[in-house]
This record gives sequence, C-alpha cells and structure tokens, in this order.
Amino acid sequence: MDEASTRVAHSKTVLSKEIIINDSFAYLFTKRLLDIVASCLGLIFLSPLFLLLTILIKLENPKGTVLFKQTRVGKNEKEFKMYKFRSMVSNAEELLESLLDQNEVSGAMFKMKEDPRITKIGKIIRKTSIDELPQLVNVLKGEMSLVGPRPPLKREVEIYTEYQKLRLLVIPGCTGIWQVSSRNHVGFEAMLEMDMEYMRKRCLVLDMKLIYLTIMVMLRSKAF
Repeated sequence: MDEASTRVAHSKTVLSKEIIINDSFAYLFTKRLLDIVASCLGLIFLSPLFLLLTILIKLENPKGTVLFKQTRVGKNEKEFKMYKFRSMVSNAEELLESLLDQNEVSGAMFKMKEDPRITKIGKIIRKTSIDELPQLVNVLKGEMSLVGPRPPLKREVEIYTEYQKLRLLVIPGCTGIWQVSSRNHVGFEAMLEMDMEYMRKRCLVLDMKLIYLTIMVMLRSKAF
C-alpha cells in the first residue's frame, strides 16, 4: 500500500469518514498528459499578454517583482513555490499581520474584499483571474494540475484538523468546483466539502467540464 492509500485508510479509522479517490493509472496518466499539453500551449499563446502585464506591473510599482512566488503546500504536504502575477504592493506580506482581524471568511483562509494592499492593475487581473495564469508553470513542472483543490499556505495547514488534511492527498489544482460556483463567497468549511466532492468524483469528464466552466467565468468577469 502506497503512502497516500495508507493515509486515507488511517483517516477513515480515526474520523469514521469515507473518502475514495480515483487514482487509477489510466486517469492519472491522461490527466498528466492533459496538464502538459494545455500548459505548454497556454504559455505559448499567452506570452504576448504576459509581456504586456510585465510592463504594466513594473510601471505602477517599479520596486516589486513582476511575479509573486509564495510557498504553498501540495500533495502529501510537500511544499513548493507557487507563481502569480504580483497584484499587491511589494511589502504586502509585511502588512498582512495588521489586517488579519479584518478577515471576511471563516476558517484557515484570509480574504478581504477591499484589501488596501492591492494595486490598480492588481484589481483588474484579480477580477479576471489573470493573475493566476503563471501557475501554468507549476502545472508543467508537475507541482500542480489544471484541476484540483487549491494549494493552501503553510500557516493554514498548521491549524488543519486530520479531516481537513485529507485535501492534501491529491495534487493541488488551478481551479475546481468552488472556483466555478461561489468563488470567494463561501467559507473554508464549504470550500473543503467541495474539494472532498471533487476528490470522490474526479474523472476526465469532470476535469474537462471544470476547465470549460473556469474559462467561461474568466470571460464573463468584468475588469471595471
């Protein structure tokens, strides 16, 4: 029995919860192939947009980097650097502590609708989810998949219960059920259950459906 299966079995015993994950070779092979092909094509076709965003981000806030690299926790609690276009001021992490008491979602996440750390260009690329596009590099490297639970921060995982850690049994993704439904309007517990639902039902058809719905959400987003 591999490590992931052992953890699932252990969690079933401790929590009296049943979670059966589709880990068939055919599905995982096809999923990885889709990730590689889609991320390569995405990076190629989106390169002009990436260049434009690089210029705009540097013009507004020259001191900061174009890409924001943040440590996230992936499958089996393995840490990796996740990439985003920088949408906040260069000292955003230092300012976070002073804003924690204004968190607008419950549980192990921080969300603030009118976050003062967000730049002007940052508001636009966040609204349209364009800031997430550099994660195609993470997908190509195998640290993330196109579809899966969002990778949490280390400080979030530190306060996870054993049940909540079940979402770390699969490779994290760029999008999932909660992103195409309620997005930021749900709390952590609701998001967790959506992740668990995906893990139970995941298959190539569901992945393709969620990718399509994600594209539709991005196209319908209003930047202004």
